[in-house]
Amino acid sequence: MLVETGHGPRLSAASHSKRLPYDRSGVSPGIVHLGVGAFHRAHTAVYVDDTLTLDPSWGIVGASLRRPDTRNALAPQDFLYTLVVRDGSGASARVIGSLLDVLDAETQRDALIRTLADPCIRIASLTMTEKGYCHDAATGALDDRHPEIVHDLEHPEAPVSGPGLLVRALDLRRAAGFAPFSVLSCDNLPANGSTARGIVAAFAALRGHGLGAFVEAEVAFPSTMVDRIVPATTDADRLMVFKATGVWDAWPVVTEPFTQWVVEDNFPNGRPLLESAGVQMVSDVRPFETAKLRMLNGSHSTLAYLGYLAGYEFVSDAIADSGFRALIHGLMTDEVMSEVPPGVGDLGAYRDALLGRFANPGLKHRTWQIAMDGSQKLPQRLLGTIRGRLAKRLPVVRAALGVAAWMRYVTGFDERGREIDVKDPLAKRLRLIANSAGAAPQALVDGLLGITEVFGNDLARNDIFRSLLISHLTSLFDHGAASTVKFVTQDR
Repeated sequence: MLVETGHGPRLSAASHSKRLPYDRSGVSPGIVHLGVGAFHRAHTAVYVDDTLTLDPSWGIVGASLRRPDTRNALAPQDFLYTLVVRDGSGASARVIGSLLDVLDAETQRDALIRTLADPCIRIASLTMTEKGYCHDAATGALDDRHPEIVHDLEHPEAPVSGPGLLVRALDLRRAAGFAPFSVLSCDNLPANGSTARGIVAAFAALRGHGLGAFVEAEVAFPSTMVDRIVPATTDADRLMVFKATGVWDAWPVVTEPFTQWVVEDNFPNGRPLLESAGVQMVSDVRPFETAKLRMLNGSHSTLAYLGYLAGYEFVSDAIADSGFRALIHGLMTDEVMSEVPPGVGDLGAYRDALLGRFANPGLKHRTWQIAMDGSQKLPQRLLGTIRGRLAKRLPVVRAALGVAAWMRYVTGFDERGREIDVKDPLAKRLRLIANSAGAAPQALVDGLLGITEVFGNDLARNDIFRSLLISHLTSLFDHGAASTVKFVTQDR
């Protein structure tokens, strides 16, 4: 029976399970995914969905770590949702059924831990975003002073952090004699598998009882590289899906045609037949990961900060500006590509494909959304390129502009004096530094470079980098983002 809403019949198992290419009633959980958001539902869950006709034992139980919004939206529709793939020529839609349940970690913590500890779960996958790892973004090490880590060490049976939840479940599995699940990080972290291993093992060691050694010896942490642009879902997207399908979906996801997933093949306790869905199973993910983080993500962040400051709401609008396009083309060609290791194919073709993806008018990817959590993203997206080139005495003019644009953005006010809603784990600290510096570029640069968990101890001492930031920031304050972009591209 269809579920009625104010808009019309609602997506449900009764109306759509028979339209799936597999019998959903026969799908059982094999994966718990921490951090169910738009990206996971448009990427990882889609690949898994494509494998269920071959092996239905790999359904997903999701977990929302911060808010119950996803569970509240999807529970009335049996956790089915619509995937919309859209570009300038139109859109296509399909229903995804791989997500079997979503648990709210705040109100269903015990159920989540029991599920993670169940031997049927063989993979715990993660899209917690960089801040969910409770780590020092500059070093990749666990931040043992992080409030959530402090809480979890004091209350190990009632964890609130991602590392705490994983270690609690692994401890229960070890005590019961069950094999550990593999931990599959799908976040934009350098060497995300080994980074996750280091963080989880360090937390486990702090817990004691031999847990650290157990994690190091027994738990697999395969690295991955994920790539798909997924904007936040809007009410306009929901209405579009309803008009196209005649069924109301409270939380569809909209994405681009391009999708890529590269995975290190290291799953001692089994895995879905991912290669059947187009996943690249490899022995070393690192070259792909570096290319993506530095070329796509680094360019995306640079475009987001400068584009937002210049008044562009969407990425496609910013890249349509010839000056911005020239800047991003030059950033990738002249600065980033030299810092990408060999083995990922034609970087020029990859660059051109990225420029085309940024220009997709169907995505409506907001610059403000990409600008979130910059303090956690900069080390992976831009600072690696900058360090590599500075060590070789090569120019970093464009990459430094991306960092300077972040510094201008986190002052909290745009070029018209309107307040910016800066979403960042360090937002209060960033605002205090900005308020203390006022409109003095040198003071702002020195204050922000002093955040060692973002910039480490080296970059503040590099006179070339510091001077570039002061020069760019002065121009951003005095002339604005659009004019600064024009100055930089004309000078090259």
